[in-house]
Amino acid sequence: MGSMFLLIFLTLGAGFVGWMCFLWAVKSGQYDDIEGPKYRMLEDEEEEKEAKKEKEEKIEKEEKEKEGQKESGKHEK
Repeated sequence: MGSMFLLIFLTLGAGFVGWMCFLWAVKSGQYDDIEGPKYRMLEDEEEEKEAKKEKEEKIEKEEKEKEGQKESGKHEK
């Protein structure tokens, strides 16, 4: 009979701990946005493409400036 009471109290204690963990997760925002991550994944890819495009444009601009400086140097001589 004593082991039955022990098991009941252990079960209630485990349930209470589980409930407290669930409440902590809800309060900390773990369940706030279920749909967002799948859309954020798609947005990151487009942002990376834009950043890569901007970087390529910057490199092209720098190359054109270098060519312009070389040509202006030829005209001065």
